[in-house]
Amino acid sequence: MSRLIMTSIGSRGDIAPLTGLGVRLREAGHEVVIGAHSVFEELITGCGLEYRQMETNVDIDMTDPNVDKLKAAWAFASPAGVRATGKGMIDALRDEPADALLLAQLTEGAGFPLAEAKGIPAIGLRFQPMCATSEYPPASMGVRSFGSYGNKLAADIGGWLGDTVYRGVVDGFRSYLGLPKVTVRELRRRRTAAEWPILHGYSPHVLPRPTDWRPGLDVTGYWWSPRPVDWEPPAELVDFLAAGPPPVFVGFGSVVNTTEHSARMSKIVGAGLRQAGVRGVVQAGWLQLDVTGDDLITIGDVPHDWLFPQVSAVVHSCGAGTTAAGLRAGVPTIAVPSYSDQPFWANRLTTLGVCAATIPHDKLSADSLASAIHTATTDSTLRANAARMSALIGEEDGAGQAVKAIEAHLASL
Repeated sequence: MSRLIMTSIGSRGDIAPLTGLGVRLREAGHEVVIGAHSVFEELITGCGLEYRQMETNVDIDMTDPNVDKLKAAWAFASPAGVRATGKGMIDALRDEPADALLLAQLTEGAGFPLAEAKGIPAIGLRFQPMCATSEYPPASMGVRSFGSYGNKLAADIGGWLGDTVYRGVVDGFRSYLGLPKVTVRELRRRRTAAEWPILHGYSPHVLPRPTDWRPGLDVTGYWWSPRPVDWEPPAELVDFLAAGPPPVFVGFGSVVNTTEHSARMSKIVGAGLRQAGVRGVVQAGWLQLDVTGDDLITIGDVPHDWLFPQVSAVVHSCGAGTTAAGLRAGVPTIAVPSYSDQPFWANRLTTLGVCAATIPHDKLSADSLASAIHTATTDSTLRANAARMSALIGEEDGAGQAVKAIEAHLASL
C-alpha cells in the first residue's frame, strides 16, 4: 500500500471533497496525509485523517468581518500571494515521506516541482473542467460557448495566460527546491505528452466526460465528505426544523465582499424570504450573513448532506461542492452565482431542469429572490427532475472509482 499526500488551497469547497476521497483511500489500506491551511484542521482531523499545516505566509484572515475581502482575495491570487502560499506548502511537505502527491488545482504551481524534487508522481484532483475541449469553454470562463474551435482556443489561451503570469513564481519554486530551470511551456508540454492523470470529482450525469479529452482525464463521480466523527446537529436548528414545514436554505459559502455588502445582502435575503412567505435557514458563510426574525434562523457550518434533504429548496452561489450537495438531496435550486466556475455550474443546473432561476449575485433583490422561491417550492417538474438526478447520483461511487484510478496509475509506474 502507498503513502499519499493530498494538498489543496482555497475555501471549504476545495477541501471537503478531499476528505471523502482520503477516507476511502485509507479504507483501501493507504496512508493519507492532507496538507491545508489551519482553518481546515478540524475538518480534516474530524474525519480521522492526518493533517499537516501549510502556512499561508499572507497575514490576512478571510473570515474576519472587518477585512477588506476583495483586497484579501487578490492578495492570495496575485503572484506574490501564490509565491507565499506555495512556499508554505513546500516547507510543510518537502520532508514528508510519500509515494505520490495528489494535487488540487490551486496547488499545482508548487506541487509539480515538489513532486519532481521528491522523485514521486503527481496526480491531479479537480472539481471543475478546465482542460481543452470543443464541447464547452473552461469552467472558469463562464457559460458562453465560442464554438468548437473557440472553446479549445479559450482553454489554450487560459493556460498560456496562467503560465505567463506565474512563470516567475514557478521558476522560484524550482530554484528553491534545487531543480534545473525549465520553461513553464516545456513543463506543460511534458505533462501533456506523458498523459498526466487528472481525476475530476463530479458526476458524469451532471456533466459527461468530453469525447475529445485525451487519455488520463477521467470523470469519476462526486467524492462525498464524511461527517466529522461524533458530530451532532445544533439543538436550536433541530428544534427549528421540527417546528414547521421544510424551510428554504440560503447560503453563499466562500463568497467574499465588504462588510457593507454583507449587511445589504442580509437585508435582501431576510426580506425575500419573508415576502415569499417561507421559513428560512441562512448560513452565515464567509460573507457573514446575519438574518433574524420569525421563522428565520442563521447558522454556522452544518453538513449539507444532513441539512439539505430537510429543506424545500436551496439558494446558493453554485460552487462545485454546494451544487453537488443540492443535487444529491434532490431539491430544486435557485442559483446566485458570482465568479469563477459558479456561472458554469448554474448553467448546468438550468440545463438539467432543476434550477428555478439564475440571479447574478450583484443583481439579487428581495423581489427576484421571492419570485424564484415561489417557483422553486411550487413547480412539480423542477422537483421531479431534482429527484431523478438525485437517484442517478446515488447509484455512483465516485470516490471508489477515484481510488481504483489512483491505484492503477501507481501500479503502472
